[in-house]
Amino acid sequence: MARRGNPNWGKPMLPASILATEFDLEVRKLGLAQNKYVSSLELWHWCARNRNRVYVPEWLLAEWGMQVEDTFNDGGSQIPRRARARHFHAAS
Repeated sequence: MARRGNPNWGKPMLPASILATEFDLEVRKLGLAQNKYVSSLELWHWCARNRNRVYVPEWLLAEWGMQVEDTFNDGGSQIPRRARARHFHAAS
């Protein structure tokens, strides 16, 4: 006869594993090391689209001159084109 009930009843819960953020998943998908974040045009575009919706490291937003808005606005990037060129010119 099969045993019934939860075999872990009364035992302490194990700590939950740390979950990856959407940013972490995107970085993994792009195959980037942290020292390549700033020079990645693909990551820049992803962060520009998602910075108001998901976690993006503050140091990276500051490096690119991006700001998080209080309300979502799909108005596009607020970084002048010449500033973007400065970051990605060498990577092209």
